[in-house]
Amino acid sequence: MAPAEILSGKAVSAQVRERLKKQVAEMKEKFPGFTPGLAILQVGNRDDSNLYINMKLKAAAEIGISANHIKLPNTATEAEVLKCIASLNGDPAIHGFIVQLPLDSDKPINTEKITNAVSPEKDVDGLSSINAGKLSRGDLGDCFIPCTPKGCMELISQTGIQVAGKRAVVIGRSKIVGAPMHDLLLWNHATVTTCHSKTSTLAEEVGKADILVVAAGKAEMVKGEWIKPGAIVIDCGINHVPDSTKASGKRVVGDVAYDTAKEKASYITPVPGGVGPMTVAMLMQSTVESAQRFLEKFQPGKWNIQYNQLTLKMPVPSDIEISRSCIPKPIDQVAKEVGLLPDEMELYGQTKAKVQLSALKRLKNQPDGKYVVVTGITPTPLGEGKSTTTIGLVQALGAHLHQNVFACVRQPSQGPTFGIKGGAAGGGYSQVIPMEEFNLHLTGDIHAITAANNLVAAAVDARMFHELTQNDQALYNRLVPSVNGVRKFSEIQIRRLQKLGINKTDPTTLTKEEVNMFVRLDIDPATITWQRVLDTNDRFLRKITIGQSPTEKGFSRTAQFDITVSSEIMAVLALSDSLDDMKRRLGRMVVAASKRGEPVTTDDLGVTGALAVLMKDAVKPNLMQTLEGTPVFVHAGPFANIAHGNSSVLADKIALKLVGKDGFVVTEAGFGADIGMEKFFNIKCRYSGLRPNVVVLVATVRALKMHGGGPAVTAGVPLPKEYTEENLQLLAKGCSNLSKQIQNARMFGVPVVVAVNAFKTDTKAELALVVQLAKEAGAFDAVECTHWAEGGKGAVALAQAVQRASQTPSNFRFLYNVELPVIDKIRLIAQQIYGASDIELLPEAQEKVTLYTKQGFGNLPICMAKTHLSLSHDPEQKGAPTGFILPIRDIRASVGAGFLYPLVGTMSTMPGLPTRPCFYDIDLDPLSGEVNGLF
Repeated sequence: MAPAEILSGKAVSAQVRERLKKQVAEMKEKFPGFTPGLAILQVGNRDDSNLYINMKLKAAAEIGISANHIKLPNTATEAEVLKCIASLNGDPAIHGFIVQLPLDSDKPINTEKITNAVSPEKDVDGLSSINAGKLSRGDLGDCFIPCTPKGCMELISQTGIQVAGKRAVVIGRSKIVGAPMHDLLLWNHATVTTCHSKTSTLAEEVGKADILVVAAGKAEMVKGEWIKPGAIVIDCGINHVPDSTKASGKRVVGDVAYDTAKEKASYITPVPGGVGPMTVAMLMQSTVESAQRFLEKFQPGKWNIQYNQLTLKMPVPSDIEISRSCIPKPIDQVAKEVGLLPDEMELYGQTKAKVQLSALKRLKNQPDGKYVVVTGITPTPLGEGKSTTTIGLVQALGAHLHQNVFACVRQPSQGPTFGIKGGAAGGGYSQVIPMEEFNLHLTGDIHAITAANNLVAAAVDARMFHELTQNDQALYNRLVPSVNGVRKFSEIQIRRLQKLGINKTDPTTLTKEEVNMFVRLDIDPATITWQRVLDTNDRFLRKITIGQSPTEKGFSRTAQFDITVSSEIMAVLALSDSLDDMKRRLGRMVVAASKRGEPVTTDDLGVTGALAVLMKDAVKPNLMQTLEGTPVFVHAGPFANIAHGNSSVLADKIALKLVGKDGFVVTEAGFGADIGMEKFFNIKCRYSGLRPNVVVLVATVRALKMHGGGPAVTAGVPLPKEYTEENLQLLAKGCSNLSKQIQNARMFGVPVVVAVNAFKTDTKAELALVVQLAKEAGAFDAVECTHWAEGGKGAVALAQAVQRASQTPSNFRFLYNVELPVIDKIRLIAQQIYGASDIELLPEAQEKVTLYTKQGFGNLPICMAKTHLSLSHDPEQKGAPTGFILPIRDIRASVGAGFLYPLVGTMSTMPGLPTRPCFYDIDLDPLSGEVNGLF
């Protein structure tokens, strides 16, 4: 017969590399910013290992794989190697990861333990027990195969001969070649015999083989005459034998006597140049396969999500009963379903987790989804169900229409939970769960804000005290102490020097005048705007006297406590788009003015870095879920009057990337459209750069009747009959408020869908009238919703309307240019949004306009602080009043957050407790650990 055809590993591996190069290029084009990543961990400095690693690095670079060579010294301990492996396992940029063997360490290291520590999903060498186990049971599509057997199979496939039904013999049983080669041939339907050093009839067994794979490690042990005529022979051996004709005195041979074997075989691999080149090529192929699996698993736009089936009951039970009736999915499962990586999660028990900001960096090149904001008409004191509508809408979009969708909502203050309002997690069958976790502590963000805020307050009073009781030199010696004979400015002190125009870094070189400038903030107590905070309703902290202890030497002053969510730090958290941005904003916060009229900031106090440390975890969004299993980010909860009343920019940005270009992110703006929505557009969208696609405007029949002249609505008091009986005339008159709020939304160039949140007392005629008048007022659509009673099912029509509206052009625009004078910006909001004829600035407000303009804050956006119960400044004026003069009592600055807030009337920033607070009903069951009494 003719001599065997040569199976050249060099030629086949070149074809494989070229194919992989094209696949990687396509991957990068389809997913901009994505590159397959390979990590090679080496312990020690063996010459042969260095040679092999260089071959792998070169191949990776040629294909377009980002290869990272991590080299530990030969003094590395097993613990150090395992720590390095854990870090690489958690790196989302690494898709393939190998440990170069042997480990060259002078410390005892268990190689099996090391190879098994590599994450099976990244074990492209296929050496872990999990991958070996999957291969042995035939799970070929769900494991990585060791590179040499994989290369052998590729060479066999090049012959065009079917493996199925053939008799195969494997000589050798190592974990790296022999054993996996046996399994691979077996699951490709060959009949396989494994031979080894103890096989007594080796020649006889070889003679039966249609396919022979030899990995014995013995030079030319398989003789040509043993081989079955026409067999495929794959020689994995690399051995050195003496050869005086070679310069080195030796030559490389395989485990098969090549010269005689090629006369019997139909195909044979040479040594060298056969299996060897294939091993590196297969490592590259496995790395590319791993990257492809990663993209399939974590690609935005391809969620494989498990929804919860609701069991609806009538009458609708209490919120806490409904919440308890649904078993939440483990939060790590929710994270996995939406494409978050394990290392991007910080679990807080089974039902909530924080999300690392690294997720946003990983997803930065992904397109954003559709951005929907839920707002409302001017509400009654009972609220009109914006939160419930937000959750009902995302449940409809997700669980019923199978869209990728995220809700992004504010974290509620604990004050109202124990005060008059109770819990706030949506309601009925449209809730965030577990509601007790949502309402109580969550992950501690509000407590972090309390600590940070009060650290600033303490720093203000302490600095004033020390400046009043010490001379310049004593202050300087304490602010810049000598440590071991060396005085050194801290980084934040150097920033203060630069702000003062003192370009010195040696503390000993400052002049007396420079020392005076440096140590004296010279705070004017009358200008202090920074208050202490507490997340509890406590009316007796609204005005207090501090500094009454004898140790404060008579330096007392009048101060107050606010509720924590009114702190500027909460607004900073909500508007920051990175950790760096948050730190800069924290440093810019103005706490008072000096006696020279200059702003004093937290950076001047030297507290910026400490604030960032206290807030470093709070900046990460909190992941929860709805009753029907759709994901929710709960993050930040700024006041909607003295602040902008929206959840965080970071939560929205991460969610928009996770849902993918066809998905939806639904967020909520506090109070009515004239307040929360206007601030969402003019402040939040201005800073975030995000552009909304749809406004959902929530309306209720009862609120519209109130705007039509119905009697007062009071929390805790039964509704008058005007609200429980059909009254179309009253309703039609009140729709003036709905029309105005639709007009307000359309002013920003965004389509409006009206959600008519139906109550059981509403009649069909009343609901139909609201839908009709909403459409006549310019709404894209208006839809009756029953999501409180039916969950997502009751908001399907709303979700479909939102889908249609999102496909229309959104010509978003801001209401004003921030470069306009402060007064002009306020006037535009008052006239265009509220319907005022003009504004009137009281003397204190006029002084602040002059001061803030002089201090360089005049180009900040405006955050109006006014009542939410009317479009005007008077809560008794319902409907859509016009022609009124809007009085501006005062203007204050949240410079860190980035806005000025004019005060229209008096704003309470510390609620009080009612006669019968909610805490009467709240209790803990000591047996089950369940919280009772939330509603």
